[in-house]
Amino acid sequence: MSKRTRVLVISCFILLVAAGTSFAADWVHPELLATPETIEKNVNKPDWVVVDCRDLKDYAKGHIPGAISFGKECKKALRDGTSRVFKDVKKYEHLFGKAGIGNDTHVIFYGEHKVTDTFKDSTVAFWVMEYLGHDKTSVLNGGLNAWMKAGKKLTNQPSRKPEKTFKAKVVSARYASTDEMLQIAQGKKKGVEVIDARSRKEHEGEDIRSLRGGYLPNTNVNIPHTETMDQEKDAKTGKDVDNGHISYARVAGFYKDMDKNKRTIAYCHTGTRSTLTYLELRLLGYKEPANWDDSWIVWGNNLKYPVANEQWINFERLKKVEEESKKLKEAMPKKEGAAAE
Repeated sequence: MSKRTRVLVISCFILLVAAGTSFAADWVHPELLATPETIEKNVNKPDWVVVDCRDLKDYAKGHIPGAISFGKECKKALRDGTSRVFKDVKKYEHLFGKAGIGNDTHVIFYGEHKVTDTFKDSTVAFWVMEYLGHDKTSVLNGGLNAWMKAGKKLTNQPSRKPEKTFKAKVVSARYASTDEMLQIAQGKKKGVEVIDARSRKEHEGEDIRSLRGGYLPNTNVNIPHTETMDQEKDAKTGKDVDNGHISYARVAGFYKDMDKNKRTIAYCHTGTRSTLTYLELRLLGYKEPANWDDSWIVWGNNLKYPVANEQWINFERLKKVEEESKKLKEAMPKKEGAAAE
């Protein structure tokens, strides 16, 4: 083999390796994300169900043809009044079965970004289904916005599916309890990674939504859920804003220093935003991802739990804000006909 031939062979080998690396550098579980084309191809099949996670009134105005509704936003339909998952899984079995979802059904959830702010409802539904052991679940990447951008039409004709039988096979590892988080905070349970999916200000105690602000001791990193979404320029402000779509190229960078082989738990304020983090961890191939269902609304309001960088809510400031809001409301011009009421 001549020197020139050897150089060509080596060059080709390098290019092939590089191409292979590029191909491999993608979601480990891409099937967890659906596209408008996926829905269009399968929505009318008997073993597929597409669920609109918005409120019923929004569903009635226009939805993806063939999609069903649970009658309310998914985060409300699939959790109790305190935003916690139902402990009685029979409620899920009844709800899903009645909606036409069986153990053999492929389910795609979608919400809407910004307008109704229900994109995260679809990830709540995804996590709940995963917790129940249903392995045929995905989320429409970009939500209803992606459907519209693809030039697809909406309908206001409601859809229903024939009832099926759904039996839960709970995967407890996908649920993180407050007792487990206490062990982590106290340093009694090690080898677990913890991600705070709240905003930077919430994490740092500047935006306090419970009695106390701050973060869980032994939290590894703060990765705001909105920052992991693809960004685009806002037409009015010119600033970068999240658009409800996630891509490997952006998401992977936020988790590059994490260990996929460790149990990894995400939390936020009500365990809602952190379900997007859970989805991203699943897409990236994490071995044991989980969502802390109670999250900060429970932790920050209970004084027995330790808080890192603890900040207390300022009730005097809240009172002043309330008074100012009242004055502004009274100063606002009344709507036509309001005076006669």
